[in-house]
Amino acid sequence: MPSPRVLAFDVGGSKLLGGVIADGGAVEHRAWRPVAGLDRDELFDLLAHAVEEARATAPDAVAVGFGIPSVIDRRRGVSVRCVHLPLDGVAFGAEMERRVGLPVAWDNDANLALLAEHRLGAAREAAEAVMLTLGTGIGGALLLGGRVYRGSLGAAGELGHTVVDIDGPACSPGCPGRGCLETLASGTAIGREGEAAGRADPDSGLGRALAEGRPVSAQLVTELALEGDALARVVLERVGERLGAGLVSFVNAFDPEVVVVGGGVMGAGELLLAPARRVLEERALLPVRGRMRVAAAELGAAAGMVGAGLAALDLAGAGTRGSADAVP
Repeated sequence: MPSPRVLAFDVGGSKLLGGVIADGGAVEHRAWRPVAGLDRDELFDLLAHAVEEARATAPDAVAVGFGIPSVIDRRRGVSVRCVHLPLDGVAFGAEMERRVGLPVAWDNDANLALLAEHRLGAAREAAEAVMLTLGTGIGGALLLGGRVYRGSLGAAGELGHTVVDIDGPACSPGCPGRGCLETLASGTAIGREGEAAGRADPDSGLGRALAEGRPVSAQLVTELALEGDALARVVLERVGERLGAGLVSFVNAFDPEVVVVGGGVMGAGELLLAPARRVLEERALLPVRGRMRVAAAELGAAAGMVGAGLAALDLAGAGTRGSADAVP
C-alpha cells in the first residue's frame, strides 16, 4: 500500500514554501512564492492556487498543513495577531478548508518547525527544547515534557518578541513593543545593520554593493561574509551576540537540552551561532558548556514546511505518531 501523502506550506513574512510530504517527512515536491505586500484576499487566493498546483502532483493527498507567523487562539481557531501578514482575526483553517476542500491542519510556523526538528532533526530524543526561526522576523517555539507547548490559548512561544532592549528600536507595525529580539537579530535586522555599516565604510564590500545600487539584505551580508569580507563578518558577529543575549533568557527560563536555530537566515551558520554561544556561555546562570547544545536546524529552511506536513498527517490519522500533535 502506498504511503499517504499530504500538502504542506510554510507561509513566512515574505515568501511561501510549499511541498508534498509523505509519511516519515520525505519531501516529494517543492514550490516557492513571494507573499510580501499582498492584501488578505490576494493572500488567500495565492494560497488556494498553490494548494491546487501541489495537488496536481499529488491527487491522492489526504490533508493540507499550513504554518503561519501568527499568534493563534486554538480554542476559537483564529489567527489573533499576525505581525507580517494581513491575517489578524481570521479563522484561517476554516477559510482554507472552504477554499480547497481538504482537511486543514495549521499552527504557528515555529511550532511546526520544532515539531519537525523533534521528530526528524536536531531535537530528536530531547524532552525539553527551544527553537528560534530567523527570517523576516523571529519565530519561537518550546518543547516541554516532550510535547510542543502552546500555552492556555495556543499563543505561547513568541520568543522573537522578548524584549532585550527596553529603549531599542520599534518592532514591526503589528507589535507594540520596542527592542524585541526580532528587531535586533532577525534577517531584517541583519540587512539594516549591513546597510548602516556599508554607508559608514564605502570602501568595504557592503559599501561597494550600496554604490552599485544593490539592496543590502541578510542574504547579501551572508554571501559577502562567507567570501571573507571583514565588515560583513563584523555585522554577523554583532547580530549573533544579540541573538546570544536572547538565548540567555530562554536558557535561564526553560533549562533546555538543546536550542535549535533555523530559518532562512541560517545560511550564515557558525558566523551567527559561534558568537551567540559565546555570549550564552558567559552569561547564563547555569553552566551550559558540555551540557546543552545550540544547533542549526537539521532540516534547514524546510523545517516549517515539513512540520506542517507532519501535522497534516497526524490530523488525517496517517502520521507515524498518531494525532497527539494535530492542530485545528
